[in-house]
Amino acid sequence: MVSGTVTDSLQTPLEYTNILAIPKGEKAEVKFAITNKNGNYELGLAKHQTYKITVSHLGYKPQTITLTTTDQNITKNFILLENPDQLDEVTLNYTPPISVKKDTITYKVDAFTSGEERKLREVLKKLPGVEVDREGNVKVQGKKVTKVLVEDKTFFTGNSKLAVNNIPADAVDKVEVLDNYSEVAMLKGLEDSDDMAMNIKLKADKKKFVFGDVEAGGGIKKRYVIHPNLFYYSPKTNVNFIGDLNNIGIKSFTFRDYLEFEGGISKLLRDASGYFSLIKDDFAQYLNNQDFRENTNQFGALNIRQSISNSTDVSGYIIASNSKTQTETNTLNSYQNISTPFLEERMVTNSLDNFFTIGKITLEYNPSYEEDLTYNTFLKTTNSANNGLINTVSPNQDNRIQTISDIISFNLKQNISYSRKLSKDHTATLEASYNFQNDTPITEWLTNRQILQGLIPLEDDTMFNILQIKRSKSHDINVVVKDYWVLNNFNHLYTSFGVNASFNSFYNLDGQQLSNGSFNNFNTANFGNDFRYRFFNTFLGLEYKFQIGIATFKPMLYYQFYNWHTKQFDEQYSNDKGLLLPKFTAKVEFNNSEKLNFKYNLNARFPAINQLANNFILSNFNSVFRGNQQLENQLYHTASLSYYKFSLFRQFNLNLNTTFNKRLETIKTTTELNGIESFNTTVMFDQPEHNCNVSGTISKKVNKIRYRLGSDFSYNDFYQLLNDDTQLNISKSVSGTFGIETHFKNYPNLEINYTKNLNRYNANNTINTFENDRFEAILEYDFLKNFIFKADYQFDNYQNKSLNIKNRFDVANASLFYQKEDNPWGFEVSATNIFDIKFKQQNSFNSFIVSDTRTFVLPRIVMFKLSYKL
Repeated sequence: MVSGTVTDSLQTPLEYTNILAIPKGEKAEVKFAITNKNGNYELGLAKHQTYKITVSHLGYKPQTITLTTTDQNITKNFILLENPDQLDEVTLNYTPPISVKKDTITYKVDAFTSGEERKLREVLKKLPGVEVDREGNVKVQGKKVTKVLVEDKTFFTGNSKLAVNNIPADAVDKVEVLDNYSEVAMLKGLEDSDDMAMNIKLKADKKKFVFGDVEAGGGIKKRYVIHPNLFYYSPKTNVNFIGDLNNIGIKSFTFRDYLEFEGGISKLLRDASGYFSLIKDDFAQYLNNQDFRENTNQFGALNIRQSISNSTDVSGYIIASNSKTQTETNTLNSYQNISTPFLEERMVTNSLDNFFTIGKITLEYNPSYEEDLTYNTFLKTTNSANNGLINTVSPNQDNRIQTISDIISFNLKQNISYSRKLSKDHTATLEASYNFQNDTPITEWLTNRQILQGLIPLEDDTMFNILQIKRSKSHDINVVVKDYWVLNNFNHLYTSFGVNASFNSFYNLDGQQLSNGSFNNFNTANFGNDFRYRFFNTFLGLEYKFQIGIATFKPMLYYQFYNWHTKQFDEQYSNDKGLLLPKFTAKVEFNNSEKLNFKYNLNARFPAINQLANNFILSNFNSVFRGNQQLENQLYHTASLSYYKFSLFRQFNLNLNTTFNKRLETIKTTTELNGIESFNTTVMFDQPEHNCNVSGTISKKVNKIRYRLGSDFSYNDFYQLLNDDTQLNISKSVSGTFGIETHFKNYPNLEINYTKNLNRYNANNTINTFENDRFEAILEYDFLKNFIFKADYQFDNYQNKSLNIKNRFDVANASLFYQKEDNPWGFEVSATNIFDIKFKQQNSFNSFIVSDTRTFVLPRIVMFKLSYKL
């Protein structure tokens, strides 16, 4: 071990100094270290080896010494001298493995990789402070990467998954991590950005080059996969293509990807009503399903970027997906909070065909640092068809219902962003957008027994064919103008003015198609809506940002004026109101790697059009819903506190997060339940409800092993309005995870995780308890220079203690890959679901139902794959 301190000539410690140790022997590894805030460093060098040690810091003359290690620890201090002419007189002949500046970390990937990595994912996993989960989401120092760039340009949408799972590892030279990232350079330091970007720098021979790989494979029972990744980069033109055809259950486009295409989770949560509307739409529900009996995917994505001039770029992408999916679930529903609790067994199978196309064109004009213009047009079309079967068995009902649905959706968005530096102290921005949405779902329920008796006016027939047609349109226009006024280095004043306008229409027709050809329209029982909704929001905001020492505070005050008008046939309703909504943020930056953040908002959220439409509508085979046009806004407090600390010097990472929500006024669903059938409507509710979540992770790397400990606790209390009774329900859940991960160069690497989950639901003094123990092991071994073996195993021990249900299942996958060095051809044998498990099990809880669900999964699949690297 070699340790010591790096200072300047005045004995001032130099933080983030790079220390590089290059061995003279071939067996020893290159070692590096970075000094902490006290200028201290540690190098774990091999014994009895000779190293060339170089110490460098920006603005100082580098020092180089030769050192031979012994059996004893060695202390070596360095004093660096200032070098004001460094840029003109000194040329460094090496690049440090890690370079750290205030908001930027740069990794030279060759210092951490062996050359056997296939994708960017494997490269990132070897970089200190970088974590990559199995889906391809990236965290650096515990913070999620929200945007990925290649050569300073956005890669497709910026989604990390497409980049890390497809960019070849041998094309990457450096990885830059940019914290507090802003797409508009002049706004950095003005707008509050929690975004973290990752910029991939390509090797010199890949900057005007076609590269990529093509993978194809086949397996038993006619399984197949074809997966091409083709990239072309030049100084002015970038072309990327990713394709995927498979029937082995790989979804190339997931629900998380969908959120990123809609603006990202952080942006969506600023508009809570839009976010919740998005996650509940039919397309999102399909994408969120990751377990199925059969799945076939056809996926293609093309991204093109062209630099027209030094100041103008045009880029665009188109993504198309066609998938066929079969799902099956068996659910045991326990109905609570009623006079006679009972159980329902429900078996659901679905056969879904889903096609969607997403396209976007962006124009970026940046003539100077003082002006920035971006315009984009986004288009999404979807067509989803489903043929399903529901078998339900309960004390009061035994039925079999066939469901047929077809959903066609069209979405057009246009957005313009303009930023201009008006003077030294003033910067102005304009953000304007237009959004058009048109959905036309059609649904049929077919059964030979009557359903929803007393709620829908069915006529006797040999087969009951219930038809629903819906049409929903919306036009949304948003304009925000903001002025950033820099009073001095420690005081900023921001003012904003905005207008949001929304024009919505909703139509539904519910009825019975009789076997004699006639149609029984349910409008005689107050079914059917022809609803119009206009909503205007005008606001004025004032923000004051000031800094005291290491702390930055920003109190904000927004005056929001709302006006809305509804029309249902000849019935009209209008209302308006003004609200004063405060916000507050505080950030304490102890140093570049230790920060504390606090946020508080008082939020108002207005109802969606389907909550307002005040005639009946079928919402499922066993439920009818009626909106309430006199609903107003929900009002709730949100507060969050987060702390993170990261040390490259100690290889230590700590993240703590807590959030708290208090709902003051809520839009609640009130339910009248009769067996499994229910009538639901909405009311304003003013009893307070609470939600709290506390989570934390801590990790520490000791020699070649990283240890990780994580925990999460959530508490939620909410009122249930059921059968003219009001009950307070409480749910609690706690989980803990312990994991270790090895980082050997010449030995197998193993990651082991153990997670314990406890869930407790309390409804009407009835307690339901669930437990789950999960053990996970992931093995990766590069051996004989040309072979890569990967395997993962997961064991779940699930218990529903209330119903005394126990289930154990284990999932295992493995693959062996062979590629000779300097040979473009690669060969792989893989197996998924080796133990051929049939289903997974989980629990969920809503206002009055506790559900225990078995979801059936794909059978064992064995594949042989062939790949070719360009």
